[in-house]
Amino acid sequence: MLLLASLLLHCLPLAMGDYDICKSWVTTDEGPSWEFYACQPKAMSMKDYVTVKVEPAGITCGDPPERFCTHENPYLCSDECDASNPDLAHPPRLMFDKEDEGLATYWQSVTWSRYPSPLEANITLSWNKSIELTDDIVVTFEYGRPTIMMLEKSLDNGRTWHPYQYYAEDCMEAFNMPPRRVRDLSSTSANRVVCTEEYSRWAGSKKEKHVRFEVRDRFAIFAGPDLRNLDNLYTRLESAKGLKEFFTATDLRMKLLRPALGGTYVQRENLYKYFYAISNIEVTGRCKCNLHANLCSYKEGGLQCECEHNTTGQDCGKCKKNFRTRSWRAGSYLPLPNGSPNACAAAGSAFGRISRPQKVTIPKATATSVAPGVAIINSTPTTPTTQALTLPSTQQSTEVTPSGQPVTKAGGRTEGSPEWTRSSTAAPLQMGIPMLKVNTKTEAATTVAVPAKISKLFQLKPKSPQVVPIEVFKDCECYGHSNRCSYIDFLNVVTCVSCKHNTRGQHCQHCRLGYYRNGSAELDDENVCIECNCNQIGSINDRCNETGHCECREGAAGPKCDDCLPSHYWRQGCFPNVCDDEYLLCQNGGTCYQNQRCLCPSGYQGVLCDQPLCQGEEGQACDPAPHAGPHLAALLGSGLLLWLAGCLGY
Repeated sequence: MLLLASLLLHCLPLAMGDYDICKSWVTTDEGPSWEFYACQPKAMSMKDYVTVKVEPAGITCGDPPERFCTHENPYLCSDECDASNPDLAHPPRLMFDKEDEGLATYWQSVTWSRYPSPLEANITLSWNKSIELTDDIVVTFEYGRPTIMMLEKSLDNGRTWHPYQYYAEDCMEAFNMPPRRVRDLSSTSANRVVCTEEYSRWAGSKKEKHVRFEVRDRFAIFAGPDLRNLDNLYTRLESAKGLKEFFTATDLRMKLLRPALGGTYVQRENLYKYFYAISNIEVTGRCKCNLHANLCSYKEGGLQCECEHNTTGQDCGKCKKNFRTRSWRAGSYLPLPNGSPNACAAAGSAFGRISRPQKVTIPKATATSVAPGVAIINSTPTTPTTQALTLPSTQQSTEVTPSGQPVTKAGGRTEGSPEWTRSSTAAPLQMGIPMLKVNTKTEAATTVAVPAKISKLFQLKPKSPQVVPIEVFKDCECYGHSNRCSYIDFLNVVTCVSCKHNTRGQHCQHCRLGYYRNGSAELDDENVCIECNCNQIGSINDRCNETGHCECREGAAGPKCDDCLPSHYWRQGCFPNVCDDEYLLCQNGGTCYQNQRCLCPSGYQGVLCDQPLCQGEEGQACDPAPHAGPHLAALLGSGLLLWLAGCLGY
């Protein structure tokens, strides 16, 4: 009963304040409507949805059959691993099965029979989905924990890997890093990658089996040792740089580098007792849905967020079609307690579609702001009927017939508001079309060069010789990022103008400077270009490469240049460490303060406390090298006395 109560107390804090409601139906003075909240799925055991891969090929024991020994009795080697016998096989799936009646089932590697060649194995866990860790990762080893291993993570489904934590019985020897305990980290270093010796030293195979990646200890830095101040944790997850991403991964990889040695050196006369054996891997977390979903389902062989807030995608990482009036944003835990949903908003109408032709007003300033020989084309579609085309500056109008012939008619209209339309049989604009001179028979007529195909569709009279306003309701081939095109006669090309959604180029097919291509979005997606978000202090400029990585200043690191190299510290920029716990050590008992300076004990001074501080009788600092000779003042004083003595005849 006490064990059950302790388990409930262990899990209770992480179940509280979980942002588990996405929306509610409320009634206001303006009527009933949905009210949105930031939300996320419940934490669960992620090992039920994992795919495991063990490398290299042949590292799993049993093919061919092999005997192995135990550390307790290394001379009794009666155990056997045989992949062809289900009772003696140890395949990778046994790391995730349910063990009945206390009987441990485990994956096992081959023995270290090829010593001194390294016995190394990689175990990769993949979810094909971003997950957020909510509790410790616990790996249970049978027959001893490795003396050297490391844990890595990936954020892009295994394309790139980053160190997560190092494990060794001697961190300096194995990784050239000082040992550090996670519980001793501070609020500014909660996402620091450390090397720990806590889980690698030999303690007997029957006693210590677990290796942990301590998520709870890192949470406790902000939420307290019992994790009851979750409001502070959620606040720090939003405000601290890179903290939320630190607990996010799509894949985890254990690199087993040296097996348990039984507390001694390698005994070459009995190499059958050295191997790896894992009986269980526990990973607790939740689907990452960017605070836009409270449910996550297993569909078509993978996890999928049940997106709310008009979002869609595996991680709710983009807005639904027709809900893209502003850029997609992830939800936020703040302000407490309900957070900000940052829901996608519906557009007033489908992009680029109208129900009837629209009149376009071209002010005088527009005519002088466009280069000569440019025709502005509006590609908004319209109904397939013959429309009227009204000319400026006269009492005449020209009607375009389905055959393409202009018909001049008398009529009046408001000056400066021409209405341009096209026939339903009009062919799409093409580049490389022969040019044809068209001249309207009015007093202010101007000869303008336009493509022959266009001349069959429109008979027009421009208001000025510099601009030919032509509005056609046809796709400009701008991938939906613009509904206006310009024909440039001296280049004989049609190019999109006023590209939206941070795009640019002839067809709005490129991203503006300061943005990069979203590899998971199609060219016609409004979220095709993602802002670089380069740190203004850490990066050289606000541009990035095609993968979103910014160009960092010296000492800065990270995709956005918002972090510092291990040998640097952050203080409105990255500066080289004055001291640290690895290479630039404070001497004579000095302590390093935030990598910026050494706090020296009494009697020492200098950048690294490496200079003794000499004190005189009255507490005044004196010459640190008293035996180096007389002071300069003493030499000058004695010389002056000799000169005076000579002058006086002494």
